[in-house]
Amino acid sequence: MSNFPADKPVLVTCGLPYANGECHIGHLRTYIPADIFVRSLHKQGLKTIFVCGSDTHGTPIVVSAEQTNTTPGKLIEKYHHHFDEVFKKLGIRFNYFGTTDGAVNH
Repeated sequence: MSNFPADKPVLVTCGLPYANGECHIGHLRTYIPADIFVRSLHKQGLKTIFVCGSDTHGTPIVVSAEQTNTTPGKLIEKYHHHFDEVFKKLGIRFNYFGTTDGAVNH
C-alpha cells in the first residue's frame, strides 16, 4: 500500500443504498468489502475517512412510497434509519452516514 501517503487521510466511500426498502444480502456485497478495506488501512496505521449514506432521490422512492401509502419523506426516514441500524449491527462503522438530501449537501 505504498501508494497511499501516510500523511494524508484516505477517503473511502461506496454505492449509496436507495432509501426505498430493507437491506438484503445483495446490498452487503458492497459494504462488507469496503469495510474490510478500511480496516486494512487502519491496521497499516493510515488515517481513513469512510463515508456513505442513503440515496434519497429518484423514482424508486416515489414508487415505493405510493405502494405503501406513505410520503417519500416518511419512507426515506424509515429506511435511512433501517440501513444505519443494520450497518451498526454488522459492525460496519462509517465516519459519516448521511443522506443525499441532508443539509450538509445543500
